[in-house]
Amino acid sequence: MRYAGLALRLAVFALLAAFLLRPQSFAPLLQPFAANGAPAIYTQSSLLSLALSHLEIVLAASLLSTVIAVGCAIFVTRPAGAEFLPLLRSVANIGQACPPVAVLALAVPALGFGTAPTLVALFLYGLLPIFETTLTGLSNLPAAVVEAADGMGMTKTQRLWHIELPLALPLILGGIRLSVVIGIGTATIGSTVAAHTLGEVIIAGLLTNNLAFVVQGGLVVAAFAVLVFDLLVLIERRAARRAGLIQADLAFG
Repeated sequence: MRYAGLALRLAVFALLAAFLLRPQSFAPLLQPFAANGAPAIYTQSSLLSLALSHLEIVLAASLLSTVIAVGCAIFVTRPAGAEFLPLLRSVANIGQACPPVAVLALAVPALGFGTAPTLVALFLYGLLPIFETTLTGLSNLPAAVVEAADGMGMTKTQRLWHIELPLALPLILGGIRLSVVIGIGTATIGSTVAAHTLGEVIIAGLLTNNLAFVVQGGLVVAAFAVLVFDLLVLIERRAARRAGLIQADLAFG
């Protein structure tokens, strides 16, 4: 079963790469979705260029969300920052409370059209899951492990970097995974404000009533989401195994 799942994901990756590199080869498969002799493959922009730009925007927004959310979670789990938890939690909730479309509408007048408003929307939308999972991971460390670290003479900074963050990493990665996958899907709306994303293909299909464009754009985004999800799950599992080893070393060391 495990190898069957791996083979399926490799097949999805291979099909995705083939489609992005030679999309015209798939025209016969998509032609039934194109009514009235419309083109089956979107050609106004390179699909590969759109896909790479889409992923770059998601990656940049996710990195920024991760740095800010993890930093804030570390701050509020220290004695000096505990009183700021309600405030920072409310700020993190703003991104989820405001739909990305609304954020785009507010950001365009200040930042103009293009990538910048999309980055802001994805950044805000990705804060909450990373902040909450990091907070949970750092707030629920086994007391025995923390005491063992203190007993070894670690400073608070050493304990944070060598014990707390590695043990909380599986939960942190879970939040990052959720944020990134949501971002891959949400980034499509960036094309409404002239960002270079796969949403351009979907919007073109909707405007011209060409279902073939909508299908290919949606399938590429879905394939990216599935593959990235699986990759991050793999990383998360390895981090969990490492956290278990660290915890065992402290318990028996």
